[in-house]
Amino acid sequence: MQVMLKMHGMTDTHTPDQKIILITGCSSGIGYATAHVLRDAGWRVLATARQAHDVERLISEGFESIPVDYNDTSSLEAARDYIVAQCGGRIDALFNNGAYAVPGATEDLPRGALREIFETNLFGVHELTTLILPLMRAQGFGRVLNCSSVLGVVTAPWRGAYVSTKFALEGLTDTLRIEMADTPIEVILINPGPITSDIRVNSIPHFERWIDWENSVRASQYQSSLLKRLYEAGGPDKYELPARDVGALVLRALDAKRPKARYFITKPAVWASYLKRILPTAQLDRLLSKI
Repeated sequence: MQVMLKMHGMTDTHTPDQKIILITGCSSGIGYATAHVLRDAGWRVLATARQAHDVERLISEGFESIPVDYNDTSSLEAARDYIVAQCGGRIDALFNNGAYAVPGATEDLPRGALREIFETNLFGVHELTTLILPLMRAQGFGRVLNCSSVLGVVTAPWRGAYVSTKFALEGLTDTLRIEMADTPIEVILINPGPITSDIRVNSIPHFERWIDWENSVRASQYQSSLLKRLYEAGGPDKYELPARDVGALVLRALDAKRPKARYFITKPAVWASYLKRILPTAQLDRLLSKI
């Protein structure tokens, strides 16, 4: 047992009443920052990542970490089993944060690219949630937080793959929230706008794998727009906030007696929500086409 605890970064300092959360995608960005915020607030954080080296790094930082890959059912089941074995089956919250992007014009997206991004950004999120919900039902409480995006509310050019997964996640989460209304389990959406993260850099390999931009009818548009934004670090967005601010928002949603269905963070996310409600579609399209 002691060997297993050391492997996962677990210590014997946890108290029986300490709240426990599992967070996916903790290698960097929002997941990593949120793990720190919640640990600082006294939560027992199961900080997960796909790659073994990231799990090892998290453990070296004192986190309790296990590998979780949304594309691998066995790793999702192992996470559930770990909670049962090492946490006594207790799990106060699940924060589904892991996701990636495939930049490119929608007409250039091959079926395989969409299939793979949905496996990660939607199907894996759903499967992990369905594995955790029975534990929450058994204990009589729990909160599921799904990290959507401002791009789950409105769209933007070159982001069709990512947007489609986040729109789908919004619908799935809204339905789950309504269906779980007869239980003590709360279902919450987190909608960040521009946040400091590695999502741009991490999307480059997916772009290079799937998008044949040189043979696209939009090749000149790629050269004048997307390629520069993708490969050249342009500095922070005007309204960009640090990932730790999302962690603080997650903590607020977890502490709220009656949490909101959605939490928006950054001015663009708030504005997008408002404009989606008040503007005619044609006018909103003209505005979004300039992003």
